[in-house]
Amino acid sequence: MDKTMDKDYVLKSVEERGTRFIRFWFTDVLGFLKSFAVTDSELEGAFEEGMGFDGSSIDGFTRIEESDMVAYPDPGTFQLLPWRSSEDHMGGTGRMFCDVLNPDGTPFEGDPRYALKRVLKKAADMGYTMYVGPELEFFYFADSCGTEMLDQGGYFDLTPLDVASNLRRETVLNLEKLGIPVEYSHHEVAPSQHEIDLRYADALTMADNVMTYRLTVKEVAYASGVYATFMPKPVQGVNGSGMHVHQSLFNEEGNAFFDANDPEGYNLSPVGKSYIAGLLKYAPEFCAVTNQFVNSYKRLVPGYEAPVYVTWARRNRSAMVRVPMYKPGKEVATRVELRSPDPSANPYLAFAVMLGAGLKGIEEGLELMPEATNNIFHMTEEELAESGIRTLPKDLGEAIALFEESELMKEVLGEHIHSFFVANKKAEWAEYVAYVTPWEQGKYLSIL
Repeated sequence: MDKTMDKDYVLKSVEERGTRFIRFWFTDVLGFLKSFAVTDSELEGAFEEGMGFDGSSIDGFTRIEESDMVAYPDPGTFQLLPWRSSEDHMGGTGRMFCDVLNPDGTPFEGDPRYALKRVLKKAADMGYTMYVGPELEFFYFADSCGTEMLDQGGYFDLTPLDVASNLRRETVLNLEKLGIPVEYSHHEVAPSQHEIDLRYADALTMADNVMTYRLTVKEVAYASGVYATFMPKPVQGVNGSGMHVHQSLFNEEGNAFFDANDPEGYNLSPVGKSYIAGLLKYAPEFCAVTNQFVNSYKRLVPGYEAPVYVTWARRNRSAMVRVPMYKPGKEVATRVELRSPDPSANPYLAFAVMLGAGLKGIEEGLELMPEATNNIFHMTEEELAESGIRTLPKDLGEAIALFEESELMKEVLGEHIHSFFVANKKAEWAEYVAYVTPWEQGKYLSIL
């Protein structure tokens, strides 16, 4: 979010460029991007009074009898869409993210952006600002009807194996045109799997950036006649796609997670340790948000780098939370990396529940469990039990049961989002449980 852009700047920019259409973006509870367009002549009125729309058809918004919603554009998020500007001779098409309000001007409880803002305000009241830097992985396939790979490349492979390097390059260029700085871009472990890492930003800006990133990846792929997917586990037998989220809290003194005098030698402050302990304690309860689909739990299985066990470590990448090693002079980079989320999550809700869990850990003064220094995947059930190591939910049914009973999740997300999310996910799980899969037919039909 560009704090220097106000509505007058946007109005002047639209006029000078001859931009005729501005798309208003917002997100439903499940994290799907929604949009409608206004013309340049409507824009000034939209800044003053918002633009009304029917919220009854948006997942998690309102019932038909209370469907009126108002979208107020955030001028700090104004950008021209590069994939529209190149083909549009009318000054391009702009976009702004919106806050969704009730007709009486109060914030709408079902708006995921508002849910995140509410938790960020709690952090601010405690003296903290949250910064995040997510790493989103995705696959390129020939089309959306199957999983035909574009390459057989592997981690950091370059051409000729990595035939999608031009797609990644074009995506990075588009993101930079949208004001979203990129840190890394490379081929991932699985064939046709890729990763573009965004430079860290405050949590609200980053949630907006993640929504923009996912659309940009798909738009660039579509323009090249291929399909990009953020499905967590599209192909059996290879690594799934994760969204590792690096996160830290800053206060007036700087990075609140850093402590050069940490007696345990981790360079972690008591705040940092309690924040991690909060993530560990509440991860099973917020897993339904960070891993929200049936398919998400096909990724969270041993053997494919995705974490299953609720542990933390510095070097151990099988742990759910990793603390990157401190480098002298890089105090600002002290952070924690949550490795369990996947890129299908709603970023507003995902960042909200992570922050909510971490702040709860700080409030409760939670003690950090011992570091997991061995490979947890090789431990027996007895060894795990002796170490007090829990597992993440094994499927969406288990995850939603924990989420439904969680008082913290009700507090963080609010009753509106929490209750809709539970109902929606229970319906998804019931549909999946009743479905007779091809695996079952192949396994049992000929012998039973």
